[in-house]
Amino acid sequence: MKKTVCCLLLLMLCIPVSDALSAQSAVVIDADTGDVLFEHNADTRLPMASTTKIMTALVALETGGLERMYTVKKEYAAVEGSSMYLQEGERITLRDTLYGLMLASGNDAAVAIAEECGGYDAFVEKMNAKAAALGLKDTHFVNPNGLPDASHYTTAHELAMITAAALRDPVFRQIVATQSCTAGGHVLTNHNRLLRMYDGAIGVKTGFTRAAGRCLVSAAERSGRTLIAVTLNDPDDWNDHIALLDAGFAQYEPVTLHGAGETVVTQRVFGGDVEQVPLTAQHTVTAYLRPGERDKLKTVRYGEKICYAPVVRTANAGRIEYRLGERVLGQDTLVYGGAALLPPEEKSIGERLLDRLFGGEQAQTIEKQDAGGEQ
Repeated sequence: MKKTVCCLLLLMLCIPVSDALSAQSAVVIDADTGDVLFEHNADTRLPMASTTKIMTALVALETGGLERMYTVKKEYAAVEGSSMYLQEGERITLRDTLYGLMLASGNDAAVAIAEECGGYDAFVEKMNAKAAALGLKDTHFVNPNGLPDASHYTTAHELAMITAAALRDPVFRQIVATQSCTAGGHVLTNHNRLLRMYDGAIGVKTGFTRAAGRCLVSAAERSGRTLIAVTLNDPDDWNDHIALLDAGFAQYEPVTLHGAGETVVTQRVFGGDVEQVPLTAQHTVTAYLRPGERDKLKTVRYGEKICYAPVVRTANAGRIEYRLGERVLGQDTLVYGGAALLPPEEKSIGERLLDRLFGGEQAQTIEKQDAGGEQ
C-alpha cells in the first residue's frame, strides 16, 4: 500500500518513474522560500546517521577560527566508523577538518571539531541551541557524528531546514560541492555520488548506520532556483533523489518579468521641458517561478529617484532587481527612454542655434559630452 501511495504521489508531480519511492521518509523543499514541494512522512522522527554532520559543520562555521591549527589527540583518531584517518599528533586546521567531515564523512573529524570548538558536550549543546533557533521541534542531537542513540533524531523536513540554513554559508557551499581534494595532507573523495550523477547538484551529505539505514540529503540548482531533497531509511536513495529533484524542478515555469526596451518605471524630472521620462530595460529578464510566486516578487530599483534636466536618452539610469524573499531571481540595467531638455528661456543663443540645427536631444548630447571634457 505504501509503495502504491508513493508512486501515485510522484506521478502527480509529473515524473515518469518505474518504481515507487523507497524511503521511509522524504521531502523536497525550495531552499530559498522553504516551500514544501513534496513530502512523505516528512514529520516522522527518525535517526539520520551522518547527515547529522550538516549541523556539525554549520555550528563549527558559526564558531569561526577556520585557519587555526590544532594537534590531533589520541581520542580523536580512535573514533569508530567512517574516518578521514586523522593521526595522533598531526597538525591540521579546522577548515581542512571540515573537508574531512563532509567529504569522507569522518567521525574522527566530527569529534575533533566538537572538542576544538569549545569541548564535546558544549558543542552538542550548541547544535541543539541552533536547532531551537531555527524553530525545530522534532530534532535532538547527542553527538556530532550521527552514531546511533535513541535520543538522536530529526525529521526529513527539519533536516531540510537545517540544510537550507547551512547552504546560506558560502564556505559550507564550497565544501559540500567539492568532489575531491587534498586537505591537510589527506586525500579526500566526496561520498555524494549525485555530484557526478545529477545536473546542477551542489551537495550535500550521505549517511548510513544499521539503525538509520541509508540517509541522503541532496541539493541542486537550476534556472536560479535551489531545491533540497531529503530521504531517511531509503535503500534506493540515488534513484529516488533524481526522481524527487526532477519532480521539484518540474513545478517551475519560465516567466518573463520584463522585455528588452520595455518601460519599467517612470522618473520625475526637475527643471526640464517634461515632468517625467520613462526608464526602459536593456534586456529581457526571465525567472523560473511556481504558480502564485509572481505576486510575491519584490521589485528593488537602484539609482537616483529624481533627476534634473537635461536628461539624455539611453544614458544609464541605474538597475532593477526582482527579489523573492532575500533571493535575487532577476536583474537588469535601466536606461533613460526619453530626453528632457532645458526650457528655451534658460538657454543661451548658442544652445538655441544648436537646437535649430541638430534638434534638442542631440544638442543636449553634445552639451553632455562637452561637460565631461577637460576644463
